Amino acid sequence: MECPNCGTAVLVNDQFCEECGTSLTAVGCEKCGADPKAIDDEGFCSVCGFRKELQDRLEITIDSHLAGVSDRGLRHHRNEDYLALQTVNNTHILIVCDGVSSSSNPHIAAQTATESACTALITAIKQKENPESAIKSAVATALLCLSNIAYTKNINSEPPSTTIVAAVVQQNTATIGWLGDSRAYWISGNNSRQLTKDHSWLSEVVAAGEMTPAEARQSPQANAITRWLGADAIDDATPSIINFTIPSSGYLLLCSDGLWNYAEKPQQLANLIQQTSNTHAIAICQSLVEFARHCGGHDNITVALLSL
Repeated sequence: MECPNCGTAVLVNDQFCEECGTSLTAVGCEKCGADPKAIDDEGFCSVCGFRKELQDRLEITIDSHLAGVSDRGLRHHRNEDYLALQTVNNTHILIVCDGVSSSSNPHIAAQTATESACTALITAIKQKENPESAIKSAVATALLCLSNIAYTKNINSEPPSTTIVAAVVQQNTATIGWLGDSRAYWISGNNSRQLTKDHSWLSEVVAAGEMTPAEARQSPQANAITRWLGADAIDDATPSIINFTIPSSGYLLLCSDGLWNYAEKPQQLANLIQQTSNTHAIAICQSLVEFARHCGGHDNITVALLSL
């Protein structure tokens, strides 16, 4: 790993950078340096009153083939999703996290998990680590960082938690790991498919034949996830992994449920992408986000896209 402030190499378990003193795990006040415990659930520092500006919308463009957008949507008061994209040594990295709204500071959880996992993946790729092993190590690093976020424990508070879906693409193979219901799709005309299987109550009861999808969607548990990344899920934080051989030209799409709730089937997403006149990745991401907003924007919306 590298220090986010000065770039000096650090070990996974280091608490501070020995070169510049930057905390490698804590999310405290950026203005006065107060301990993370001084930050309340709305992000204000109780020492100096500073509040880091929340990003309602984040757009990342690596090049014309790799880009992503994360948007607050229309109903939530803040964006609790986050994304990261990188290209290192001809290897592409895509990560989407969706903070668990019932947990403490889900927006911090999503950003912390995304950034720490991305840093770990960059290091692993530079060291030529196997992609599957790299993703598992990156998720473990993200879990360690999440576990070090301070929060006030009470009966109504859960530790900071998030879903995660991460992809490492080398040549014609995409290695994808995930926890929760943020998804990965392969979009290529009539050959489109969903690559991940949700860790969710709905997905599991339908797979078990206990309910039809229509019946399960009527349940109060319909949106409940069964696996996630957080300090209360340490015993079940190893991600599911798939290795997907890319068959032809197309798009690798990672997204939060803020998008797929409005276009769940792969062919629906394929049709939406085909309707986009501009083929640049950022334009396609913007178009998909605007589609979700037009449909109601009930949740945060995050899309990461790699054109191949």
